[in-house]
Amino acid sequence: MCGILAVLGVGEVSLAKRSRIIELSRRLRHRGPDWSGLHCHQDCYLAHQRLAIVDPTSGDQPLYNEDKSVVVTVNGEIYNHEELKTKLKTHQFQTGSDCEVIAHLYEEYGEEFMDMLDGMFAFVLLDTRDKSFIAARDAIGICPLYMGWGLDGSVWFSSEMKALSDDCERFITFPPGHLYSSKTGSLRRWYNPPWFSESIPSTPYNALLLREMFEKSVIKRLMTDVPFGVLLSGGLDSSLVASVASRHLEETKVASQWGNKLHTFCIGLKGSPDLKAAREVADYLGTVHHEFHFTVQEGIDALEEVIYHIETYDVTTIRASTPMFLMSRKIKSLGVKMVLSGEGSDEIFGGYLYFHKAPNKNEFHEETCRKIKALHLYDCLRANKATSAWGVEARVPFLDKCFINVAMDIDPEWKMIKRDLGRIEKWVIRNAFDDEERPYLPKHILYRQKEQFSDGVGYSWIDGLKDHANQHVSDSMMMNASFVYPDNTPTTKEGYYYRMIFEKFFPKPAARSTVPGGPSVACSTAKAVEWDASWSKNLDPSGRAALGVHDAAYEDEGTAGEPPASADPVSDNGLHPAIGESLVTPVASATAV
Repeated sequence: MCGILAVLGVGEVSLAKRSRIIELSRRLRHRGPDWSGLHCHQDCYLAHQRLAIVDPTSGDQPLYNEDKSVVVTVNGEIYNHEELKTKLKTHQFQTGSDCEVIAHLYEEYGEEFMDMLDGMFAFVLLDTRDKSFIAARDAIGICPLYMGWGLDGSVWFSSEMKALSDDCERFITFPPGHLYSSKTGSLRRWYNPPWFSESIPSTPYNALLLREMFEKSVIKRLMTDVPFGVLLSGGLDSSLVASVASRHLEETKVASQWGNKLHTFCIGLKGSPDLKAAREVADYLGTVHHEFHFTVQEGIDALEEVIYHIETYDVTTIRASTPMFLMSRKIKSLGVKMVLSGEGSDEIFGGYLYFHKAPNKNEFHEETCRKIKALHLYDCLRANKATSAWGVEARVPFLDKCFINVAMDIDPEWKMIKRDLGRIEKWVIRNAFDDEERPYLPKHILYRQKEQFSDGVGYSWIDGLKDHANQHVSDSMMMNASFVYPDNTPTTKEGYYYRMIFEKFFPKPAARSTVPGGPSVACSTAKAVEWDASWSKNLDPSGRAALGVHDAAYEDEGTAGEPPASADPVSDNGLHPAIGESLVTPVASATAV
């Protein structure tokens, strides 16, 4: 992951302004410690902090077209850049960077090239010929991007909130799958897949097609010129990623550079469920496995730093980001700069335990659509920022556009959890990889119950966080919480504690509005809480809150705790075209780890 900062149309062009933008860009250096770049054109500035993954020697940014009239600063990976170059044979490429193709595509197709990109990205492109610019974010929002406005009329874009929050009067989370054009002064949604309308699909389940599309998704993400590995929790999703990567590693270019032994990484409290399962999967696959331990106190000591980096006060996200943050530091110390991770599967296939209570296939499917639309606020935000805090890039094969299209086109009747038929959560993907002749995973791993990351690292982790918060937040503080925090009022001491830390770093109202709110149980959206009357009394993002479903469910319904702040930020029709209309309050809903 890299860090980008673009400031366009500043009111005063001076050496002091240039110095200020360089200073703000440095706040993103953790994302890209390998090199810094800045392009200035009149009253426009494009800055870049680079993490070199592809073409480390010549791919420094910003990037340009042939005569440097088009300038682009990019955070991300374009997996089909070689294929796109065949459509640009009259263009001369200056670097081996996969992202340079964006400048040339703009020359050839104007603003109408977004659907051609296969990858994860956030970028700002400046056309110096007329000083117009565009900014865009990938389909699901894997790469973070914020947009802000200065009092001098300037427009800002940044990979993280911390680089623009001090200098912008107002700022928002840039919506995924959207493009902003200075020519129209508005946002428009460029990503319009069939599932986005939430209409119920009827395509029969094809296990072999689903398997084939996922394998292709993993293989394309092995595009790297630096050492990489897989985050392996021992759960279904990360184990499938590791299995497919291990099986196809020898066929890739990276094997000749760094060897054909896959490295895997896991973290947890000693004796945690994840550590045991991950070790078993690693032994089965024959990977070079790295197991890291942390204590509850070490996690608590890191909380302030974690919240500063991930820029949220959502309880679920903080619970899961902390061990991921600690693990990423260890990974970087080993010289690894890129990892594959398993985010997205639970949203696509209804893997969270509360899906056991989905009343029918229509509501099941609509809930998966809501979950995918909100991923950029939670799992994508966590996976990206917790790893980027230490200069590590996370890639997520389950969120491949082509794979999502196939998976979301399956008749949801096949995804429904039906114990009488032997179908547990995510049965369609488990069954697709249940190969008797060449097994991908041991059977009991392939059919292991869903364990949320914040639970799987050790159940005492969440309990320890709650105990710590109880010691620092008094009953009187909770009694007055609605006056201190009238927006997204914290309902538990854990939520109040995180909110205090967040407000210390990001005190502006615009910052707190980037974190939506709403009730949740076991990571459900607010709508799905209605599926079981008992859940309204047991609101907690932990999978153990799924009473009657999780094997280690909370025994006392009153002990569960905190509903996370979560939301579906995109309405059925997407954002309204005009900027002023697009800054709407999101619909309450939840997502998680």
